[in-house]
Amino acid sequence: MQQQKKSFSANLFLASGLLSSLTISLVNTQPVQASSLQLNFIGQSIIPTVTQYQGTTVGGLSGITYDSANNSFYTISDDRSQVNPARFYTANIDTTQFNANGVNSGVTFTGVTTLLQLGGTTFPALSLDPEAITLVNGNQLFISSEGNAQPTNIINPFVNRFSLATGQQNFALPVNSKFNPVFSGTTQIAGIRNNLAFESLTATPNSQFLFTATENAIVQDGPVASLSSGTPSRIIQYDLNSNQEIAEFLYYTDPVALPPNPSNAFNTNGLVDLLALDNTGQNFLALERSFSSGAIGTPGNMGNTVKIFQVSLAGSSNIINNNSLIASGTGGIIPAQKTLLLDLTNLGIPIDNVEGMTFGSTLPNGQRSLILVSDNNFSSTQFTQFLAFGVQSVPEPTTTIGLLIFGIAGLIKHKNRG
Repeated sequence: MQQQKKSFSANLFLASGLLSSLTISLVNTQPVQASSLQLNFIGQSIIPTVTQYQGTTVGGLSGITYDSANNSFYTISDDRSQVNPARFYTANIDTTQFNANGVNSGVTFTGVTTLLQLGGTTFPALSLDPEAITLVNGNQLFISSEGNAQPTNIINPFVNRFSLATGQQNFALPVNSKFNPVFSGTTQIAGIRNNLAFESLTATPNSQFLFTATENAIVQDGPVASLSSGTPSRIIQYDLNSNQEIAEFLYYTDPVALPPNPSNAFNTNGLVDLLALDNTGQNFLALERSFSSGAIGTPGNMGNTVKIFQVSLAGSSNIINNNSLIASGTGGIIPAQKTLLLDLTNLGIPIDNVEGMTFGSTLPNGQRSLILVSDNNFSSTQFTQFLAFGVQSVPEPTTTIGLLIFGIAGLIKHKNRG
């Protein structure tokens, strides 16, 4: 009996040492901000601003979605029917052709579809600002518009459904009145801010839930992002079975990443896209894009800082009935939780105004592809940039250690029985 006890103690000591060694190794190899996903950069493809396709100028690509049945991508132009009528493009994307410099490789446009109003006519100039796009049930496209928030031209934001085949609008989701811009004279007192509204759109893989979000805070929720603080955006959830909004969640963006030059030049940061990770309606990737005019320090000195976060709504407060965070305060409100996955400036390449993301096909190594696209603002100093990543699952440290403990305990038990 004494010998067996001694053997067990020795084994336990050995196992404890092994566990300690493995634990230290795991801690040292984990990223600073642990996450269950890892993004592996594949390459890029760059489309020059002067590119023409079927009589249209390719540009303003601010949202993208994937059609797995046809292995095609649909990307929305944020043209307010000023350059050409509002539209989306169909494209084939071959990530094996992406490379470090991205010179016009791997992306082929195969179609362009004009958006049509309910009556079948094109949208007049300045009547919408299409920013995001997502495919639902394989044949319907939801497209969001930021609207317009200027005292002389007020257009409410929308989230509308369009036919994939014809581009014609066939349904409009209800938008809570708190998001509609309201002015008292020339002073805005409520609603979305101009160019800071429904920039994102995603649906769960089973097409049950659809989400959009404000790029920055609505007026009655707080200030826009600044160098010293982020902004309280709202994530909005729809149930596509009832076609009703069912929840809103508080999401804090990061502050503006870099000081502009000169110091009073334009700067911003905002939530520009979401991507659902599963059917729960709780797990997402979030894309934040910061821009500071004249900023020095970013690759290529383009002034853009783009970050991808992993986001969880689990346990977050539903604030759908709260019409003003300024009036109520945020005490007791649990916001969305986010973890940084990647700062694109660390890729060491010039990063343009990246605003859209979607999953693509499965790569040969078994990883899911992630495709990002930039809005070039139809500017000769910018370009349309497609970026490709492989998405890899990484075990959480606590899970890995737990499995090691379980395995070591099993080995000890087995040896003692022997």
